[in-house]
Amino acid sequence: MIENTNTEPLYILLISVHGLIRGCDLELGSDADTGGQTKYVVELAKALAKQPNVGRVDLVTRRIIDSEVGPDYAEPVEPLSENAQIVRIEAGPEAYIRKEELWDHLDSFADNLLSWLHRQPRWPDILHSHYADAGYVGVRLAHWTGLPLIHTGHSLGRDKCRRLLAMGLAMEAIEQRYHMSRRIGAEEETLTNADLVITSTRNEIEEQYELYDCYTPDKMAIIPPGTDLDMFHPPASAGESIAFAKKLKMPLHEPDKPVILAMSRPDQRKNIVGLLEAYGESPRLQQLANLVIVAGNREDIRELSEGPQGVLTELLLVADYYDLYGRVALPKHHAADEVADIYRLAAASGGVFINPALTEPFGLTLLEAAASGLPLVATENGGPVDIIGNCRNGLLVDPVDKTAMAEALLTILENPELWREFSANGLQNVARYYSWDSHTQAYLRKIQALPQQAGSLPKAPPLAKTGRFRKQAIFSAIDNTLLGDAEGLEQFVKLIREKRKKLLFGIATGRRLDAVLAVFKKHKIPMPDILITSLGTEIYYAPQLIADIAWTYHIDHLWTPNVLRRVISGLPGLTLQAKSEQSRFKLSYLYDSNSAPPMEEILTLLRQHELSVNTTLSFGQFLDFVPARASKGQALRYVARQWNIPLERILATGGSGGDEDMLRGNTLGVVVANRHCEELSILGDTEQVYFAEGSHAWGILEAIEHYDFFNR
Repeated sequence: MIENTNTEPLYILLISVHGLIRGCDLELGSDADTGGQTKYVVELAKALAKQPNVGRVDLVTRRIIDSEVGPDYAEPVEPLSENAQIVRIEAGPEAYIRKEELWDHLDSFADNLLSWLHRQPRWPDILHSHYADAGYVGVRLAHWTGLPLIHTGHSLGRDKCRRLLAMGLAMEAIEQRYHMSRRIGAEEETLTNADLVITSTRNEIEEQYELYDCYTPDKMAIIPPGTDLDMFHPPASAGESIAFAKKLKMPLHEPDKPVILAMSRPDQRKNIVGLLEAYGESPRLQQLANLVIVAGNREDIRELSEGPQGVLTELLLVADYYDLYGRVALPKHHAADEVADIYRLAAASGGVFINPALTEPFGLTLLEAAASGLPLVATENGGPVDIIGNCRNGLLVDPVDKTAMAEALLTILENPELWREFSANGLQNVARYYSWDSHTQAYLRKIQALPQQAGSLPKAPPLAKTGRFRKQAIFSAIDNTLLGDAEGLEQFVKLIREKRKKLLFGIATGRRLDAVLAVFKKHKIPMPDILITSLGTEIYYAPQLIADIAWTYHIDHLWTPNVLRRVISGLPGLTLQAKSEQSRFKLSYLYDSNSAPPMEEILTLLRQHELSVNTTLSFGQFLDFVPARASKGQALRYVARQWNIPLERILATGGSGGDEDMLRGNTLGVVVANRHCEELSILGDTEQVYFAEGSHAWGILEAIEHYDFFNR
């Protein structure tokens, strides 16, 4: 068990890649990527660091060097508290980009983070990824290190896709804008490999995670987020002077009326336009209370991105249509330290907080409002069901029913006794159910119950004695990459012999060791220093061909070939390859695309049976299954650490689907011209992947010149 196998305090690594994350003055609502999640991970890091059995918390995000967003996000390390810090890892362009544009840079983020971890005094005890992009990174780190992985989704792609389709968007448009297939694929992979999934509500498990192939409620835990009760508290008195009130005197004719408060990003899903329409259609509501919508900060609506611009423009048009001047306020600016005052101002006025979102995964603003003494009206879709169920401090409504929304607000505003009951219930039960202390204690109980992972790799594997002065490496696939052109191979072999004293030469192949040795003898290829065989499941070191036993133990994690064979055996179009192609950690089939199910259906079947494996289709006909921790790319990264060779100095070459993860990330990737086009087409926009014009070994030689490899 994690709790008692190590006397050192816990070291927890939180991963949250996108958005603008810093320790103070969070720019909440500045865009769709900087909302509740960014606040949650910062508060979680601070709260965990306060626990006596936690010694270190690192919150890892992307480093951003961009004058448009300020210098804080360029600092490599930012302290949060005595034993918590934000760590910023470089990946992709220096500029700030939205999360949908990050996918091609996540492999580099993972490689850079692993390199950073190797420079730390010890491994973390836990990896905890937040959102799909961090899940993608977390799965790779968990495979490379053997560390346990916890995941929090925050919002889920399948649920979002379903709602976007319901709004009338075409699947092609959704894919183009949100890269939804990559997001959902990452989520499926993360759910399959995570040891624990933390959710905020039961609704999240039953209505959102249920949409996924690997739906395993047994490894999901409901741990609601906390809220800062020191920051969010009720007004000291009804007459308390609150500075933000001055900002409302100009737009509101009667600023002393009760305030209906909404606070969210200007996002269509938040449905604040629907709220304004409901207010505009209810004269009783207009007479009784003012409406204040705090929707981020803005200078010029015309300079905002398309989504926020559309929402804010629509708000102004609706306010004009219903002639709501003097009754509605849409403040242009608010500072992060004014948020708590805004809640208190609404509470002191006898107002109500409303979250009218079409769907709300959780609803941190509801907790903040409740802690400030405000009764709630909230969407019945998602997290608010649990919050109001626990706190008994408000009413749930159908967010598309404007009449119901107005009636719920009126019910509370016109009934002072009910207002006081909801306010008191909220204050009491937020402290009971949603404090950060209770959250972190529940969190630590859950991770302490996780079994210690078997097969974890040592943090610093012993450096190989041979080749320690070699600071560059070339790893190549064999079939249709190194082989295929005798003259090109001859020139490549000549170059390898010339550079051998300074160069590590490796082979990464799907073939077994005996078949590889036969190929070397036939084609007079010099013996490589390292042989990665059977699709990354075996590693051998020349000249004695010593097998790496530590690697064998590492990849054996959760490998159940007999179960896998039974699941696959009933599928049409799959035929077991010859025994010579099978090995202890590789199950190989011939794939007939005319009768076999599409690869997506095969992956779905594996997830439904909770089989954590790497599945590779090569040359459109060879289908291989290996342990999740095994692949050419994962074996290459392990070997790179053994020889202490940076990935940026490794030339990795290939031409089929089995080579993909070897070419991704920080290696200098080479795809030869005679590649299997469809399998590696996804790498077209990937950093540091060169598509050679030459075929076979000529393509490798061309890439060496392209990268100026020996002079780097």
